[in-house]
Amino acid sequence: MSLLRGAALNNAAWCDAVCRAHGLSPRYDGEQLWSSARRTPPMYPDAVTLEPGVPARNVVRGVDAASAGCSVKDSFADLDLAGDGFEVLFEAQWIHRPAGAPLPEAEGEAAGLEWSEVSGAEELADWEGAGGGGPFRAGLLGEGIVFLAGRAGSRIVAGAVVSTGGGVVGVSNLFGAAWAGVLGAVADRWPELDVVGYEHGEDLDAAVRAGFTPIGPLRVWLFAQ
Repeated sequence: MSLLRGAALNNAAWCDAVCRAHGLSPRYDGEQLWSSARRTPPMYPDAVTLEPGVPARNVVRGVDAASAGCSVKDSFADLDLAGDGFEVLFEAQWIHRPAGAPLPEAEGEAAGLEWSEVSGAEELADWEGAGGGGPFRAGLLGEGIVFLAGRAGSRIVAGAVVSTGGGVVGVSNLFGAAWAGVLGAVADRWPELDVVGYEHGEDLDAAVRAGFTPIGPLRVWLFAQ
């Protein structure tokens, strides 16, 4: 399996878990596509392509394309959905870090953070309020999904979601000075797995400094009509 496909599968698995926690029933269309016929939670795509060359018509027919906010994660940046009323919301790069790579050093305030897993609905709400996004359901905790919190004393100041799927560990919802602590936690839990994610702009620069390599482009399309 290619790194790009593993990253796309990992991301789709995370989106699938979030949607199912909200009572939705998304589906996989063979090995080509993940999609939800009902609108997904805010900030989560309605479809994710899982391999290059998926026909645009297959993507659009699997989602509620007439609803404001409908979006598609074009994992290989090869779709053209403009004719279906979509426009490019942003472009980014998939990133990869091999298993066993040297861990980055935490610097400044990040060096003093204590890292642990979020447990329970109350702590999850605190994590969201600190900058992790959401709202998430407590049912997501466990089963290959870990919400990591970096704490300064009793206060959550950094964090991320890490999840397995596609033969890799995916990192998302990163906030605060988190890369060193998150990568250390991933290495402790899954030392044999590569780490993937996607970033753009200054966040991509920070990921590269943490030892990631950009491996390919993606786009997110948003229904605009």
